Amino acid sequence: MSERRVLGADELRRALTRIAHEIVERHGGIDDLVLVGIRSRGVPIAQRLAALIEQHEGSAVPVGSLDITYYRDDLTRMAHAPIVKRSDLEAEVSARTVVLVDDVLYTGRTVRAALDALTDHGRPRAVRLATLVDRGHRELPIRPDFVGKNLPTSSGELVHVRLVETDEVDEVVIERPEEAA
Repeated sequence: MSERRVLGADELRRALTRIAHEIVERHGGIDDLVLVGIRSRGVPIAQRLAALIEQHEGSAVPVGSLDITYYRDDLTRMAHAPIVKRSDLEAEVSARTVVLVDDVLYTGRTVRAALDALTDHGRPRAVRLATLVDRGHRELPIRPDFVGKNLPTSSGELVHVRLVETDEVDEVVIERPEEAA
């Protein structure tokens, strides 16, 4: 396998800053806004977006996390005992605008599962989707509202988002098999 870096730390920071500004602009402020990160890397991205919004707007936006393990349509193909982490949605989502946050949008199945999990916590007024990377290859009619980077890929390639919080480095890389490199 070979890797090619497509975003470094500075490009990742700029993409998140742009997404944060777009969220506030499209929502018309931060009232009744909640950011919900999809575990695992969507959570630190949502926290970073909230920090950027607070820095610019002067007020905090609630941030929650969502574990979608039991909502996945491929649960039976996963390990016999999947590792489930806790969803943390202390902020009320009913009648608010929720921005789901994930690292990579691919087939759309993770987002579908997140929508199912989210409705178990209430009925949002609206749900938007923010993703750091949109790599295409959708299997479901799902599209992001906020995108850091559109990244055309082949289905044989892998996209890895690495964050300081989880991987000690900020970068996005494409991994491809040697014969395709």
